[in-house]
Amino acid sequence: MRGVLGSLPLPQQAKRVIWLTMAGGPSHLETFDPKPKLAEMDGKPMPESFTKGQQLAQLQGKPLNCFGPQHKFAKFGKSQMEICELFPQIGSVIDDICLIRSMTTDAINHDPAHMFMNTGSQIAGRPSMGSWITYGLGTEAADLPGFVVLTSLGKGGQNQPIAARQWSSGFLPSKYQGVQLRAKGDPVLYLTNPNGVTREQQGRDVAAINAINKQHDARVDDPEIATRIAQYEMAFQMQASVPDLMDVSKEGAKTLELYGCQPGDGSFASNCLLARRLAERGTRFIQLYHKDWDHHGGVKEGIALKAQEIDRACMALITDLKQRGMLEETLIVWAGEFGRTPMSQGGSGRDHHNKAMSVWLAGAGIQGGMVHGATDDLGYAAVEKVTTVHDLHATMLHQLGINHDAFSFKFQGLDAKLSGVEGAKVIKGILT
Repeated sequence: MRGVLGSLPLPQQAKRVIWLTMAGGPSHLETFDPKPKLAEMDGKPMPESFTKGQQLAQLQGKPLNCFGPQHKFAKFGKSQMEICELFPQIGSVIDDICLIRSMTTDAINHDPAHMFMNTGSQIAGRPSMGSWITYGLGTEAADLPGFVVLTSLGKGGQNQPIAARQWSSGFLPSKYQGVQLRAKGDPVLYLTNPNGVTREQQGRDVAAINAINKQHDARVDDPEIATRIAQYEMAFQMQASVPDLMDVSKEGAKTLELYGCQPGDGSFASNCLLARRLAERGTRFIQLYHKDWDHHGGVKEGIALKAQEIDRACMALITDLKQRGMLEETLIVWAGEFGRTPMSQGGSGRDHHNKAMSVWLAGAGIQGGMVHGATDDLGYAAVEKVTTVHDLHATMLHQLGINHDAFSFKFQGLDAKLSGVEGAKVIKGILT
């Protein structure tokens, strides 16, 4: 499937994106942003100068006491970057990672925050970033979707729903919407033919239906009919391609050991391996959701559990792509939908927070082994090289060879953009 852009206005560093979504809002204070001053003030009242008149979620109107980091931090790599000691495997590849400690977002509750991170808007009905990218660039995959979503649930059990609108194509043609593959059981429902129906018979049926649709499309010129034709053809191709994609038996014991997964276990690690396989097969945008990061209570135990689930897999994905010569053309982004407060909630957890969060990037022209930006001494707000979600989108598009400010779609009389109209900027300081 070809994209609408044709020749690209910028050099293309990234051919594809793998976006790792930590759903629930990981605490930057127990992952990637060390705050010794916050540790010193543990249990003391939060200075009013930080919080007066500020938007809070569940802590609005409640006593605000400092809550020190619940885990120690350690330095890793030649860069001696300091991250939580629970992530030694990520630490082992930290020199390939750019850590942004000054990310901010506009939303403070889960669904609108996911919407904002995915679409650049809190308003439902806008296209997701994966849809924007496949619309612009198309896909190199002949028999798989250009935009694929995989979800996994950790052992903490907080199975907050992720609505399918998070990978919707919005006002773009529906052929650009994301396709969710299930990591356990049948990856796609109705993938196999009914008993007595051969692949040849199925192929003839699809060809006959599409011939009728093409005749109708010639009369009415409806883009959704063209989408339906393409989706029928893609569904037929996926009956053969998806089982081969999901069969990791040929990967070998060393690869499975690297990721720390078992075939078909539905884990985040298995999904990272599938992401690499999708990337090899030409899928343009691959988004993984790993749930259960919403630690209103028990953040110490919760982050320790999450670290066990993602640490090795993130390292493995970077290492595997690097070994195959693919990291230099694959942009990896690790992000939640917001951060967490430096104040305690219920004595053992943290509330939602949009003024400070940490994200990291690797591959595709991103400088490794560096930290971009900083938060204040207590980790409450980004104060140095403050970065927005729109800036992150603009940077992603830039690495894909797309001028974010000129990449638009006419909708309701306006030139809608993934990077918004508020003056987003490419984060050039993190680029090679």
